[in-house]
Amino acid sequence: MTETKKASWRAGDYADGDGRFRRPDSVFRDFVSPDPNSPFPAEDGRYVLYVHYGCPWAHRTIITRALKGLEDVVQLVELDGKDAEKGWEFTGTFAADKDPLYGFRYLRQFYEKVAPGYTGIVTVPMLWDKKTETIVNNESSEIIRMFYSAFDEFLPVERREETKGEAGLFAPHLRADIEAMNNWVYNTINNGVYKCGFASTQEAYDEHVYTLFKSLNRVEEHLSKSANQPYLFGKNITEADIRLYTTMARFDVAYYTIFKCNLKMIRHDYPNIHQWLRNLYWDESETTNGGAFKNTTKFELYKPGYTLAIKAKIIPAGPDPYILPL
Repeated sequence: MTETKKASWRAGDYADGDGRFRRPDSVFRDFVSPDPNSPFPAEDGRYVLYVHYGCPWAHRTIITRALKGLEDVVQLVELDGKDAEKGWEFTGTFAADKDPLYGFRYLRQFYEKVAPGYTGIVTVPMLWDKKTETIVNNESSEIIRMFYSAFDEFLPVERREETKGEAGLFAPHLRADIEAMNNWVYNTINNGVYKCGFASTQEAYDEHVYTLFKSLNRVEEHLSKSANQPYLFGKNITEADIRLYTTMARFDVAYYTIFKCNLKMIRHDYPNIHQWLRNLYWDESETTNGGAFKNTTKFELYKPGYTLAIKAKIIPAGPDPYILPL
């Protein structure tokens, strides 16, 4: 994560001087590897994933951990609050009131432990190494790729990425297509909703809201093709589905109202995306390892969290229900 002119993101204060939201890069970028001689070798029980269920970036890693069946291999610790000044915290409201390893109350304390005097942004997810007592990585897109195969020796053969072949989450024959989709989906949808919601000028908002819906139209068209059903690249769930899902699960619930992404709703205006979203959410079969999407989606956290983020005082009532049945 690069240093920026803002040492921290305060609630409702995310835009730069020109009114535009720009997300800083993550700074901890090491990798867990199956190579026992690597700096961070894969070991059963060595690593801890710190998350907040309300964060879509953290949600990517929670889903992937569940899809792979890594619950007994990579420990998960949940933070359940966010202080306006100190950031992600343990409050004891929905989860523990302190970190189980060190008794910390704030995630920032981990960053300061690793880099004394740290003044950068503190983010979830964060992958922690208990053996060397350091942060391995806090970039969600890289953490999920570690989870694909780095810990496969601790999993049943049928759950290993190499065993799945063309059905893998990041299968070789689809990598170029997945990377291409990731690029525009991240810039205009995953991060696009934030560019709308955190814009502080009309010009900045207008610039990004129409781009967001242009890209949603593009996804809708993509899913209209039989080759791209029921998932984004056919009959198997891939990384592209995981990365888009966390934004779509929050769209009608929070982004439509709170972030003013209100040109269209997923449930009413995008039938193909809506079907795709519900297929993933309601599936509790072996395909999703018993409900990796549904069991990690916490709708009740989204509206309060985003309302706090923009310093609003009223939490919108709708939509009801959070997600429609199949």
